[in-house]
Amino acid sequence: MKSWKVERREEGWRLDQFLKEKTPAWISRSMIQKAIKEGKVKVNGQIRKPSYKLKEGDLVEVDLPERPKEPTVQPEEIDLKILYEDRDIIVIDKPGDMIVHPVPSKLSGTLVNALLHHCNDLQGIGGKLRPGIVHRLDKETSGVIVVAKNDFSHQALSKQFKDRRVKKTYILLARGCIKNDEGIIELPLARHPILRIKMTVSENGKEAITIYRVLKRFDDIATLVLAFPKTGRTHQIRVHMKSLGHPIMGDKIYGKYKEDEIFGIKRQMLHALKLGFFHPRTEEWMEFVSPLPEDFKEAIRSISKYVEERRK
Repeated sequence: MKSWKVERREEGWRLDQFLKEKTPAWISRSMIQKAIKEGKVKVNGQIRKPSYKLKEGDLVEVDLPERPKEPTVQPEEIDLKILYEDRDIIVIDKPGDMIVHPVPSKLSGTLVNALLHHCNDLQGIGGKLRPGIVHRLDKETSGVIVVAKNDFSHQALSKQFKDRRVKKTYILLARGCIKNDEGIIELPLARHPILRIKMTVSENGKEAITIYRVLKRFDDIATLVLAFPKTGRTHQIRVHMKSLGHPIMGDKIYGKYKEDEIFGIKRQMLHALKLGFFHPRTEEWMEFVSPLPEDFKEAIRSISKYVEERRK
């Protein structure tokens, strides 16, 4: 049995919303709804509906189910574009249609499946579903990602990311015309209290800092931007660009991707262009660059053509 006292900021929250915020991430909204209906959730000792509005000081008790066993991940022969590899690390140029690590709903076709086939000794580093993974790119984000091949490298690289010693450069296409040539976005981010697949700006969130610089403007249609995230929050650049009023083109969660399809855009136009870090064993500074993928270049050409024709 787990219990929480409702705080002032949580007053007025729905019971199911409150529980989704408080319970572990592996507990789904449907599991919460089922637990409430089965009487496994009580507020001040009474059974309430999922829509019940909480008050400050309420005691919420829930009988949590046991966590299901993690599924096993199988090696798969999948082509990888390897930028660099030695006994400690492997640097991959990830395509824009590949998930980095498996999730319960998708256990194959991921970068981890491919790495387990390529690196025989990767299993067990960093967890069963995320062996060797020290940072991640969203499924539709292409570009450079580094993976640790042993525990020593995993710990050393993880510390570099935590200490913000890693230099990350992204390139993106944002909707509309960004007026300022450069800027710093400092807005804390947190998991959305209801839509758990989303992040949102929140004063109670974790610090998030993104520096950006405009490369080119395509009239009022789009802006080509370099982004330099100083922190590594989930969906950071995507949410920060939306906060400017210029979401990333093709973004299915934070943007207007249906409108962007006229330019042939089928995924979010965000690319991890460059990654710099100190080699975990030699401490040599290393930088790796991923060229713009063809679909990104085609989007730029399509937007440019549209703008030119409109000016005639």
